[in-house]
Amino acid sequence: MTDQPPPAPTASRTALTHVRVCDGDRLTEPRTVVIDGAAISADTSTHGAQVIDGHGMVLLPGLIDAHVHLHGPGTLEQLCSHGVTTALDMATWPPQFLTSLRGTPGVTDIRGAGTPAIGPGGPHARIPGMANDAIVRTPQQAGEFVAAQVSAGSDYIKIVAEAPGDGGPDQETMNALVAAARTHGKRTVAHAVTSGACTMALNADVDLVTHIPLDRPLDQADIARMAEGKKAVIPTLTMMEGTAAARGVPHAYRTARRNLAALHRAGIPILAGTDANTQPGVPHHVPHGTSLHHELELLVDAGLTPAEALRSATTVPARVFGLTDRGAIAAGGRADLVLVDGDPLTDIHATRAIHRIWCGGAEHRPA
Repeated sequence: MTDQPPPAPTASRTALTHVRVCDGDRLTEPRTVVIDGAAISADTSTHGAQVIDGHGMVLLPGLIDAHVHLHGPGTLEQLCSHGVTTALDMATWPPQFLTSLRGTPGVTDIRGAGTPAIGPGGPHARIPGMANDAIVRTPQQAGEFVAAQVSAGSDYIKIVAEAPGDGGPDQETMNALVAAARTHGKRTVAHAVTSGACTMALNADVDLVTHIPLDRPLDQADIARMAEGKKAVIPTLTMMEGTAAARGVPHAYRTARRNLAALHRAGIPILAGTDANTQPGVPHHVPHGTSLHHELELLVDAGLTPAEALRSATTVPARVFGLTDRGAIAAGGRADLVLVDGDPLTDIHATRAIHRIWCGGAEHRPA
């Protein structure tokens, strides 16, 4: 039997040689990773490929920001230029606008909640341009709201919880929203910036809580419920830090930091998210892309190891949100990759030293 000829040159193949790959816990010995089209190839041959020597560099999975707000195609470009190759949008409306941003080639891939469920009197009801159909007043309206979001293409349901009496959906309505989402097989994510709102969200049995209370320490019973119920948290420390400063109470951030540390000690999954936005009427504007690197640094400051912080922006959100084709560097996975100078497992600041980025196999210029 004669040997098979080598594969013909393929313009879409790129071979990254001598890179140390971050597998979530450690760095591998130098190896070759091949991008073939939009995927990571099982064939590590460099034949026919553009070769990029990554000697001395570290290859990371593309980063995932688990809480952003999208404001147009430029948002996707900005995210991608900082190595954020997947973004989970937590409220964008109208549905047609969110749909127009999906599947944009060569930039950050998105999932979205669409229109959030809010109460008639909370702060979100006063955000300029908030969709009228976002307001859910009664349990009876909850099923209609969720069905409408699912029909419009929402990947999960966002619920804005407020402390009791602060104008958000009441407990019965929150319960009904979560129950309706479950009938459609959708996860629920609850905005909760106070301890009272967090308790309401847990009473409703949401899947994830985003933000972390600034007002006071979380109730230990609530932390235990989160651990026992296998809930996850997107703390958005960057937003909490900025909000505390904007309100003239920077010391309140220390409460949020201690709350995050308590959740981490309890073993609750932490997802890195920033609340990046340019939305008028919110307490703090967080820049897209660069803020995720700050978030990772704040997570380490709050007690996570650099490896845990990196997993919070890669494997953990991929697992929690069912994104099975990303979050790790593996053959057959989506070619979302970030090549950096330095070892972020030793110094988390090294995630900022971006040399090259690939988003779905397309190379993107770093910021």
